Amino acid sequence: MKRSIRTTALTAGALLLALALPAAPALADEPAPRIDLRVLVVADGGPATAAIAAELDTAGTPYTVVDLGRSDRPVIEPAFLADTVDGRPRAKFQAVVLPNDNPFNAGSPEMAALVAYERTYAIPQVDAYTYARPQAGLEVPTSGGYSGSLDGVRAEVTPAGSAGPFGYLDGEVPFEDNAPDIGESYAYLSRPLAGADFTTYVDAPIPGSTARGSLVGEYRHDGRRELVVTFVYNQYQQQFRLLARGIVDWMTEEIRLGGSRNYFAVHVDDVFGADDRWDPLLNCTPGDVDCPPGQGTQNPIRMSAEDVRDAADWSRRRGFALDLAYNGAGSEQHREDNGGADPATDEFLARRADFRWLNHTYDHAFLGCEQNVTVVPWKCATNADGSTRYVSRTEISRQISENRQWGERAGLPLRNDELVTGEHSGLKVLPQQPDDNPNLAPALADNGVAWLASDNSRDPGQRAVGPALTVARYPINIFYNAGRTSEQVDEYNWLYTSRAQGGSGLCEDLANTTCLDAPLDTATGYTNHIVPLETSIALGHVLANDPRPHFMHQSNLAEDRIGYPVLDAVLDRYAALHADNTPLVNLRMSDIGEELRERTVWNTAVKSGAVTGYRIGDAVTVQAPQDVAVTATMPAGTAQSLPAGTTGFGEPYAGTVSGWVSRAAGQDSVTLTLPQALVPAHAVADQAAGHGDRTARRAEEPPLRTAPRAPVPAGVLRPERPVGTVQPVRSVQLGTEH
Repeated sequence: MKRSIRTTALTAGALLLALALPAAPALADEPAPRIDLRVLVVADGGPATAAIAAELDTAGTPYTVVDLGRSDRPVIEPAFLADTVDGRPRAKFQAVVLPNDNPFNAGSPEMAALVAYERTYAIPQVDAYTYARPQAGLEVPTSGGYSGSLDGVRAEVTPAGSAGPFGYLDGEVPFEDNAPDIGESYAYLSRPLAGADFTTYVDAPIPGSTARGSLVGEYRHDGRRELVVTFVYNQYQQQFRLLARGIVDWMTEEIRLGGSRNYFAVHVDDVFGADDRWDPLLNCTPGDVDCPPGQGTQNPIRMSAEDVRDAADWSRRRGFALDLAYNGAGSEQHREDNGGADPATDEFLARRADFRWLNHTYDHAFLGCEQNVTVVPWKCATNADGSTRYVSRTEISRQISENRQWGERAGLPLRNDELVTGEHSGLKVLPQQPDDNPNLAPALADNGVAWLASDNSRDPGQRAVGPALTVARYPINIFYNAGRTSEQVDEYNWLYTSRAQGGSGLCEDLANTTCLDAPLDTATGYTNHIVPLETSIALGHVLANDPRPHFMHQSNLAEDRIGYPVLDAVLDRYAALHADNTPLVNLRMSDIGEELRERTVWNTAVKSGAVTGYRIGDAVTVQAPQDVAVTATMPAGTAQSLPAGTTGFGEPYAGTVSGWVSRAAGQDSVTLTLPQALVPAHAVADQAAGHGDRTARRAEEPPLRTAPRAPVPAGVLRPERPVGTVQPVRSVQLGTEH
């Protein structure tokens, strides 16, 4: 439906003249306004606006922040918001995010400028976290509503929300309750004000009442639209992560630069090999570097043929591909030790098509410095002159090429440009090896490696290592040296309890780690503590538009198969929360690397001002450097204009289409055509429904000072890990990686 520009301009005319704000054209034959694809975020230092800004940042959506706490901030005035370009009115922002419905002083000319701007150009406004009050279209909570904690509450998407911006959710929006003694989610629950044009999108039951109160809803008034959010949140909390996409879809009307999807990939390391086992008496791992040489008896963990069949059946049943990082020498050694028999490898090769495969080097050698393991922790061996002695280029290259050749002989479907080194070795590892092995980059070049795995806990950003770019992987805190639940819990207790509780005390010594209150019960600790915690952490990555893969080890799919409860919980919880139109995206390593690379290039161009996007009517134009692929999210049915005609844009996801696209040869921009002239029609609809008379009075009222805000609970500004829980340590010395 096309918006009547003339009607909207007349509605706002008097106020526009007073503020000297450029009006939308008053005549049908005058040019339609240009709407720049950029969001204005007015921040007050609170977590809600910061969360929305983080969501835009992750998606690659351009935005401008005006920090109300800075004395040198720009003034929000008509010229800041709009101007003309080549005689055409231009709105500089497609949406406005405010800390609440009115964060300015009474009679503020800045709020008046925003009101006029939003009315003129039909610009949506998000009230990131506001008090429930008539000015926001809601009753005050004292009138049968509620204000207080929503920890553990199950909110619901309403039918209007499902038909609108939150159609990618299945309905339930659970609020976290990570620590019973800490309030994490303060909220106001209230019913729409009688006579207000208010549509609730997400609600929850009002305690002590049979009624439900709004948590997220749309308030239409005064020729404007506001998304009213009445609960506090930060960017890591699950309830925000679930709703973030819908908030952005609503305010950009599904027409924006940038994109987001929910990704999950799991690498299983050391396939064909065997992993050393934790010794609960020695509190170390015989055969590995955390045990003094000769101490303890090795008792390796290795998948059986039955474990392999179970892994393949699980993958098929769940419709989820596991990426297996293999060491060919592991099979050769097993055959040598067992008269040529290796049923597990035989089963893997029979089921090779059920998995994706990654080169993990031939025999899992450490490819950084040469290790001196006569001491714990180990040190780098040195040359006579005191310099670090590194593994040679020849040896690194041999490890890569021999494993590749073994895989080719076995018929594994490989990508030769992908590599996972043993323990991510060759890359820097603190504190022993602060620099990459200088022989690593040339060996990667010798073997055509373009994508190299790194450990996100110590090397998170994508960076170049010779010809390769790193792909950081999240360690799942299920230990490589545990095949049984009891071993996992015992080692967990050793790492994450204080010395007074019988643990190592490392949790006391490390600033980024907290200690358990008491050791976990060996019978219930895994199911009741570790699985929920690791599920929550992994699901947090999934919901954060983060494509980086997770990794565990073949030992976790053997014996008690302790890896599956976490994987199943992530998949089950995700499916329970999301509609069928929003599936998990399961990419292989090279595709993840390419996604990360394109994001880096795009975000650099956006932040440098090299990208310009705008919309005029049903045409979207994006100008970017020739070597920068454009990422965008658009309504279904959007087409890309090419010199020879048009083609469909993007791929369907979450009710929209999105993807990467480059401009064609001979074109100076990417041009997209919307399926229809989707200029917002709400201003006309308000007038036609008679809302204009009722809501016009709001514009005449002086803007109030900052809306009353609930005290933000201490637990709301939290780190990524859930409140009151242990942040897992990711360290080779602690035995969590191999």
